[in-house]
Amino acid sequence: MSDVLTKFVRAADYLSAAQIYLQDNVLLSEPLKPEHIKPRLLGHWGTCPGINFTYAHLNRAIIAHDVEMLFLLGPGHGFPAVQANLFLEGTLTKYFKDITHNTAGMQHMAKQFSWPYGYPSHSNPEAPGVILEGGELGYSLSTAYGAALDNPDLVVACLVGDGEAETGPTATAWHLNKLIDPAHNGAVLPILHLNGYKISGPTFFGRMSDDELRALFYGYGYEPHFVDAYTEADVHAKMMAVMDETIEAIRFTQHCAREGTLHETPRFPMIILRTPKGWHSIDYIGDKKIEDNHYSHQVIAESARTDAGQLAKLEEWLRSYKFEELWDGDNFDSDIQSLIPREDRKMGDSRHARGGNPVYQPLAMPDLQNYTTNQTCDLNNPICGMESSMERIGGYLRDLMRENECNRNLRLMSPDETYSNKLGAVFEATKRAFVWPHKEWDKDMAWDGRVLEMLSEHSLQGMLQGYVLTGRHGVFVSYEAFIQIVSSMADQYSKFIKIARDVKWRGDFPSFNYILTSGAWRQEHNGFSHQNPGFIDGILQRQGCYTNVYFPADANMALVAFKKMMSSKKEINVLVCSKRPLPVWRTLAEAKQDMEDGVSIWEFASDEDPDIVFAAAGDYPTLEALAAISLVRQRVPAMKMRFVNISSLSALGIGNSQCRVLRHDFKYYFTADKPVIINFHGYPQTIKQVLFDYAQNPDRFIVHGYEESGSTTTPFDMMVRNRVDRFHLAMEAFAKAAKEGIITEIEAHDLIAEFQQKLFDHRAYVKEHGEDLAEITNWSWQQR
Repeated sequence: MSDVLTKFVRAADYLSAAQIYLQDNVLLSEPLKPEHIKPRLLGHWGTCPGINFTYAHLNRAIIAHDVEMLFLLGPGHGFPAVQANLFLEGTLTKYFKDITHNTAGMQHMAKQFSWPYGYPSHSNPEAPGVILEGGELGYSLSTAYGAALDNPDLVVACLVGDGEAETGPTATAWHLNKLIDPAHNGAVLPILHLNGYKISGPTFFGRMSDDELRALFYGYGYEPHFVDAYTEADVHAKMMAVMDETIEAIRFTQHCAREGTLHETPRFPMIILRTPKGWHSIDYIGDKKIEDNHYSHQVIAESARTDAGQLAKLEEWLRSYKFEELWDGDNFDSDIQSLIPREDRKMGDSRHARGGNPVYQPLAMPDLQNYTTNQTCDLNNPICGMESSMERIGGYLRDLMRENECNRNLRLMSPDETYSNKLGAVFEATKRAFVWPHKEWDKDMAWDGRVLEMLSEHSLQGMLQGYVLTGRHGVFVSYEAFIQIVSSMADQYSKFIKIARDVKWRGDFPSFNYILTSGAWRQEHNGFSHQNPGFIDGILQRQGCYTNVYFPADANMALVAFKKMMSSKKEINVLVCSKRPLPVWRTLAEAKQDMEDGVSIWEFASDEDPDIVFAAAGDYPTLEALAAISLVRQRVPAMKMRFVNISSLSALGIGNSQCRVLRHDFKYYFTADKPVIINFHGYPQTIKQVLFDYAQNPDRFIVHGYEESGSTTTPFDMMVRNRVDRFHLAMEAFAKAAKEGIITEIEAHDLIAEFQQKLFDHRAYVKEHGEDLAEITNWSWQQR
């Protein structure tokens, strides 16, 4: 069998190198010439041989043990190897009409790799079997664990590069084994690939001894198995033995857990694979060591098109694979074909990576009518009550889990904040997953739980990506300020699904859903470090119709938005809402219409033919804007005002003009020429980008929002410091009233002075008493 595996790896190595170098003469049927070499050599060779070695052995294990396996590659720059194996197993031919399984198809694949309008240099959504690009390193292991959740028959083989292993996200992801109950989930088989070097120097893990590595990963809860190409007389025989042992260990652990005899902490296997970087290539070019050194990381013999010596070295290397012995022009050698799994076991054609039925099933959604409050609001009494948006969502999510328990396709992920974020109701239906030892006083914990908590936003983001892209549903709840930790991951994911949405063979998959709570306006107790609404800016900058940011003003609107998010497909949704009780302004019917439109006029707070428009996005900004309207009406009864609530910025079209879905034109809401005061949840510049496209007269818009002015203070003082409070908004209105001739300049001056005194009194009061004035905390809307 070692000879068979050697043939397979030779073929895959050759195809990997051919993609990097050759635009013609792909079979070397004539002497290699400069014109056969691509004018721009792009790609990464160094990791490819180790990937091909691993893929070959995974194929053998799949066939020998009848394993359903998904392959995740951490170093996505090793894509030539992935594509080579996809060609070998015939999957590329299935999905790409130009990559026929013959020499012409091979020639097309080689030339088009890293070629304009061809195939990318890294793993990508257009490649079958891929659910991670791996361009930005660090996310493979967490994504693998997400794919394994609730897939009890799946083994996810995850190749982690030793450069990738130095990243923070990977360092935390090793601990995700502590959340995986083997009775109900699949398994991750981590393969730490130590080829010793990054782009310009050695890796930490590559220079660690076996004893150091064994101690480290045993301490993490794994059983390490070593395969060392430097020391093994027959490295294939060793890898076969290790693969058999690890598959058997996984199945034994799962068997014991599923029959109820596993009572100890499970210890899953992992493989630590040492191979030379750039294995079986060019040893030296001049006095520069290439193979088994960092110089083989990317393109070696990079001057082969112009340097006769390097061209000769390259030809000698490529011919060393004797590819003509392995390929007859239409078929590979029978030994190679014997390592191709049957159709439903090919890693490149995994049903879990394709999405759609049967891996994707829409959620059964409870009726919102049972969760909303005060369906018929009497705004004179005084509003519709006070409710916590997050508590209402918690109750809905609890029943959502109950109704979908039979499908086991819904997860909540939160960095140790489920209680804090008022979602405790979910524990009436499930527990927090935790398979490491329990204490008798631990609360709401079990080996099998649908809530995953870990103080690593990176790991949770990666897990949910893997879970969602393999067809299941989830929601990631975080403090608003700390979700910024995964901003770059979110950007990478958005790039992936931007392409994946249009790949014809990819089926449906659920949306990636965030809830951002504990926002800046109620982080007055934790202070400045906990105040950052910037995550939404990055989401809204995505160029495509697949991102939505929702700003529900009350609990009813939050529930409507949450249901909409959990029902959607192939999108990124962000729900921004508070966890403390706030007024409920809208009935369920009104909330549904508001969230459908994204922007709406609230008639109860609006006059016909207004002199000024107040607008708000977010729950606390809405409260303050309505309080300002109430104050202005008391002081200037003649001033006619309109209130516009913005519940979704995507409806206004940030990012892509094709996404604008306004029911009416912009002037319908904001008039053609009246002053507009906007109170925004986030940074003012975010909403100003919208106005740039719409406003012919931008000077009439005044935008208030978070201005990086924060500390440990009172809730209302947080609003005051950033000038989003009712007093600042009212003073803006008084100034506009004078400009419009509704009141005199002297009257405006006196009113502004009165409200400046209110601000002075407020500050003096909170400094003395440590809490807000009663007129603030006890305020309620009163109809005229």
